[in-house]
Amino acid sequence: MGNDRHLVPLIERLDSAVVACVGDLMLDHFIYGHVSRISPEAPIPVLRIESQQSMLGGMGNVVRNLGALGCAIRVFSVTGKDAAGEEAGGLLRALPRCQAHLLTEAGRKTPVKVRYIANGQQLLRADNETTHAIARGSLDETLRRFEDAVSECTVVVLSDYAKGMLAGEFASEFIQGARARGKAVIVDPKGRDFSRYRHATLIKPNVRELAEASQLPVGDIDQQVAAARKLLQETEAEHILLTRGAEGMLLVGRGGGVQAFQALAREVFEVSGAGDTVAAALGAALGSGCSLDDAAAIANIAAGIVVGKVGTAVVERPEIVHEIEHRSALIASDKILRPDQAAERVRSWKRSGLKVGFVSGVFDEVGAAEMEALEKARAACDRLVIAVRKDDGAKQDQRTRAYVLASMVFSDVVLAGDEGGGLV
Repeated sequence: MGNDRHLVPLIERLDSAVVACVGDLMLDHFIYGHVSRISPEAPIPVLRIESQQSMLGGMGNVVRNLGALGCAIRVFSVTGKDAAGEEAGGLLRALPRCQAHLLTEAGRKTPVKVRYIANGQQLLRADNETTHAIARGSLDETLRRFEDAVSECTVVVLSDYAKGMLAGEFASEFIQGARARGKAVIVDPKGRDFSRYRHATLIKPNVRELAEASQLPVGDIDQQVAAARKLLQETEAEHILLTRGAEGMLLVGRGGGVQAFQALAREVFEVSGAGDTVAAALGAALGSGCSLDDAAAIANIAAGIVVGKVGTAVVERPEIVHEIEHRSALIASDKILRPDQAAERVRSWKRSGLKVGFVSGVFDEVGAAEMEALEKARAACDRLVIAVRKDDGAKQDQRTRAYVLASMVFSDVVLAGDEGGGLV
């Protein structure tokens, strides 16, 4: 928990990623209202509609999350020649730094999921969609556009929702095109046949998908590792990142390495869409130059945030940084920094638009008056740096005084010395 501070500068540059997204674009439509009676026609609730909302779904939710992280996005998909497809395209065009390469097919239905919700409870979901494979001509044209654009991208994400865009061997053609140009490929899979994702950089199944694809038991972590290794051998992918719900995530490498990430959610409201958040955060992190271990750690934190939100939500960079700072604040030693470390943290805060304050003193015996002064100083800024000056006459040594201050809620950074005067 206290080792995530090094991720902060990496998170701040997630917007340098240029992510190519290929997959099934959908439209999520939400109808909200309240129920006060049962229908006289049948034993079903009557929903009185109060409001409606549409948002991007399927691969579109990955795109929404990438947009929230500030990434540049290149979208490749095929929709129906219908109102839902036009609406989805309009929502894509409204996203900053997003270029949509969409084709339409006559007779095809853009997948639409309509959810009816009363008092926070989903009453019914109605799907209207086409799930058969896109036409070969549509695939060839999309591949051409993809291959023309992928060289400027830093990573590729395939989001397979089994709606036809990545059917059969179609997925492998995008993977081959990306890998031939030296691009990492992240796959959010669907179905039992993972051989379609051969040579991907990383495949990201959940536990159920891992069990179906491997045909092995996955009841405990040892079985999950064994199943992941079987899929790595069959697909020749480099890594499996298994999302394990409340148990966190498990990163298994073809070279034998295994790393577990503990789930970080404090309270879970909604798990729908969390996998899309993980895929997006992985793409943004790898696409901005992070190592895979750091990218997985960032994705794990993002997942812990998004499941604490109601509905299909997204996570922004400041939220991830805030979560790291919140967890680090629980460990006093994480706040005690060298001047160079403190300077980097202050720069990070200022880039986020935060006001940084600085106080300096001996703080030998911190009583009510000193705590009141520190409380007022912290109230006047967003982050407070406290420098503990050296004093041979002090009753406590300098390090002890720094620990005392670092354990207080008023402090954000503590320096064992007054070198911090130039930080702010």
